Order: sequence, then C-alpha cells, then structure tokens
Amino acid sequence: MRIFEQVESQVRGYVRSFPAIFDRAEGALLFDEHGNRYIDFFAGAGTLNYGHNHPLITEAMIEYLKGNSIIHGLDMATSAKRDFLQTFVNTILEPRNMEYKVQFTGPTGTNAVETAIKLARMVKQRSNILTFTNGYHGLTMGSLSVTGNSFYRDESYGVRANTDFMPFDGYLGEGVNTIDYIRKVLSDASSGIDLPAAVIVETIQGEGGINVASAEWLQELEKLCRDFDILLIIDDIQMGNGRTGSFFSFEESGIRPDMITLSKSLGGGLPMSILLMRPELDQWQPGEHTGTFRGNNLAFVAATQALKMWEDDSLTKQVLQYGEVVKAAMEDIVAEHPDLNLSIRGRGMAWGLDFGAPDLASKISAIAFEKGLIIETAGADSSILKFLAPLVIDPDLLNEGLEIIKESVREFTKQNNTVYIQEAS
Repeated sequence: MRIFEQVESQVRGYVRSFPAIFDRAEGALLFDEHGNRYIDFFAGAGTLNYGHNHPLITEAMIEYLKGNSIIHGLDMATSAKRDFLQTFVNTILEPRNMEYKVQFTGPTGTNAVETAIKLARMVKQRSNILTFTNGYHGLTMGSLSVTGNSFYRDESYGVRANTDFMPFDGYLGEGVNTIDYIRKVLSDASSGIDLPAAVIVETIQGEGGINVASAEWLQELEKLCRDFDILLIIDDIQMGNGRTGSFFSFEESGIRPDMITLSKSLGGGLPMSILLMRPELDQWQPGEHTGTFRGNNLAFVAATQALKMWEDDSLTKQVLQYGEVVKAAMEDIVAEHPDLNLSIRGRGMAWGLDFGAPDLASKISAIAFEKGLIIETAGADSSILKFLAPLVIDPDLLNEGLEIIKESVREFTKQNNTVYIQEAS
C-alpha cells in the first residue's frame, strides 16, 4: 500500500476503510492480489447494481471495442447512442407512460445535478433552490450548495448560493408533517425564503443515512410544487436503476417529476449520467450547456445491455424478495442486541442499521472487512451501517454476507460490552 500513501492525495477515503489491493471482481465478489475473497455489500456506492463484470455487459463491450467503434464522440450521433436512446424509450419510458427529453450531461452524477439546477433557474428566471436536511447531491459547487452535510462543505469555499434547506420527511419526528412547514414559509412574504425555481430531493437519502420519504409525503411535495409553480427535481442517482425494486425509486408514489437525474448504475459500471426533463423544459440553445465527456459511447453500450434486464418484471420481483430477506436479518440483529438500541430503515435493496452513536457503524464495518465483507457507513456521524449489495447477488452470498454482519455485531459487543453499549444508550 506504500505507493498510495506516498503519491495519492490525503483525500482518498475508501482505501482507508478497505485496506487491500483489489485485483479481480465477479458478480458480488471482490478478490485482492493475494486471492482473498470479499462479499461486496457496497457495490461502488450504488454504481454496481448489476454486479461486477456482468457477463452480458462485458461481452457487449468487448465486441464493441474489437470493432474499432467510436469511444469518444462528444454529442455527435453514433450507433451506440442511438441504440441506448431507443432501448431507454422502449424499455423504461414508454411502459411507464413517461415523456421526457434526455440530456447527456457528463460522466458523473454531480454533472446531472448541476445541469438540472442551471436549467431550472433559466426556465423559471428565479435563482433560489430548495433542498433538504441530510441531502447529498454531489460535491461540485452547485451540487455542494444543495448538499447538507457540513463535512463536505465550508462557507469559505462552498457558499450555499441561493439555496434554502428544508426539513426532510421525519426530520422533526413522527407526526410532524414537514410539508406544512414548507408551505407556511413559502406563503409568508416575511419568512425570508424567496420563491424557488425548483425543489431537489432524494426519495431515499443514501449518504444521509437511508432516510426514507413516504409516498404520501412525496405526493404532498409534488402538490406543493404545482401550487407554487416550482419545478420538482428527483435525484435518483443512487436509488434509481432498480435499487428500490422499480426502475425509478419514486414510482410507487405515483408522482411525475419535472426532472430526474440518473447516473451511477445507469452505465453498468462505467461513467455516465443523464438528465430527464419534461419536453417543454428543454429550452437550451445548441451548445449552451456542454461537456467533453458527455458522450461516453462504451457506457452507452454497457447501459443498453443493463436496460434489457428491465424488459420484464423479474428483476423487480427479485429485488423485493431479497429486500425482505435483508429486512428480516436486520430485525434479527435488533432483537438480539436490545441494549444497543438499534433501529433499521430502508426499502428494496437499500437498508440502514442505525447504531445511534458516532463511529460505531465504522467499527462494525472494520470487523466485517476482516471477515470478508465490504460494507460502508452513512449518516452525518457515520452511525448507519449501509447495505447496498448488487441487485443480482446470488442468494447464498446474500445470506453469507448477512451472517457476517450478525457475527460482526456479536464480536463488537463482546469486545466492548460496557463502554460502547453505554455510548449507544
């Protein structure tokens, strides 16, 4: 690991949590240079919903490369882009009666967020954006301005220009409808909150701690946006692409966002992000918003293969079935350790085990890594153990990984029976 310590920036993060030099990967498994095997409950922070090196995706990319096909094409027309767009329309949009224009924004999710914010301000001719407590939308300047966690920003370099933070669903406790609060401040000319161009929200806050917005809350948020002529942007970068069961995380609520940001698993493991917008919002002049790597043709090839997995509802059913397995395992852990005051939350294949105290989840993650499981943490104080396994994980591997989590919590409580139980209480 010496070369990484000597040459790579101090900003490196995951290499500190998972100190191994990884060499190979397949499905939900990673292998280091020494052949040690790790079950992956991390999935590239939600980038590998279809697993590592899915054979259909890999084969398609190899054939594309062997044909000397276009890799970099800016926004020129290519066969790979045409095939992706047609597959996306046929497989995702038309079956859901959705009509959106597609904008290719650059290689990462924050590019899509920046584009959505810029477009909303341009269309509405208003600069304010509403965002939410514990929200995470990326770390470029515009995205940073709507990201809540103070660890990622500072007023000296990440000024929250023309943004206001509102309480997410459940932030003020059970029984408090935070939409009522938002409606009040928008209705009051003395609230100090300017009428926003848009609201940006995650239906499940991944980095924020697996905070789940109810369908009813999302429906009320949509109505609020319609009542005040505000655009509704759903950030589906981490929770889209089937993570909750349906392709889009908001489908069960029945809402119709004005814009949707997609990235991470969309490219089948390769960098790719898009912005979906209602056709009437597509008011750009040609070349007005651009980017060198908005035409990743190899990612188009991978994405086209990944989208074919949504031609029927078999993957949705599998995600929901696996989700129940994960939920049951998490409930077992909560019941087994009442002194830790644990709680769980999540949906589909996105779950969080809340230890209620700083750094405890990181200690469990470290123990799990020693036992051959990779799982990250989330939340403002890293108190959440965050489950994001590939959607296509083998059921035996899923159960093996869940058992490692159980064993890791048991080992932790034995090692720290007095001190950390008191902290968690």
